[in-house]
Amino acid sequence: MSDGLDRLWAGWRHAYVSGEDSSPAPNGCVLCGVIAPGIADEISNVIWRGGACVAVLNAYPYTSGHLMVMPARHVGELEALEPPESAELWDGVRRAVVAVKAAYAPGGINVGLNLGRSAGAGLPGHLHAHVVPRWDGDTNFMTSTAGVRVLPEALPDTWAKVRAAWPVA
Repeated sequence: MSDGLDRLWAGWRHAYVSGEDSSPAPNGCVLCGVIAPGIADEISNVIWRGGACVAVLNAYPYTSGHLMVMPARHVGELEALEPPESAELWDGVRRAVVAVKAAYAPGGINVGLNLGRSAGAGLPGHLHAHVVPRWDGDTNFMTSTAGVRVLPEALPDTWAKVRAAWPVA
């Protein structure tokens, strides 16, 4: 017997909303914990590891395909990047855009950095660039009226799509 209610299930978000996120956090930085060597990329959602930077899916994405490119070194300021880190960061962002376009064919892509807490950085101690695919009408009634994002795909599926589309060079 149905009670007439539709349900959206997002059980993978429980660790976030309950505060039970168990990812290791060296230096108190959750991003350092996520990208730490020794954790399988499929588990940590790491898409790419370069010499100085990494790309990882956002665990609490705005849309499917939302990922972050960041230096592997714990650094919070853009101007504190070493020249090789800076070059690889921007190359990683470029590759992320190529991969997201290939995997999702979005109508557009937002690329951005929130530098400092006042600018909206939730993790100001570890610089990261967001790459977010966008589609016409992707802000629908659920977002507008209920403040809820509906994601049509689980993170492991997103990981597989973006990883397969990641350009090699």
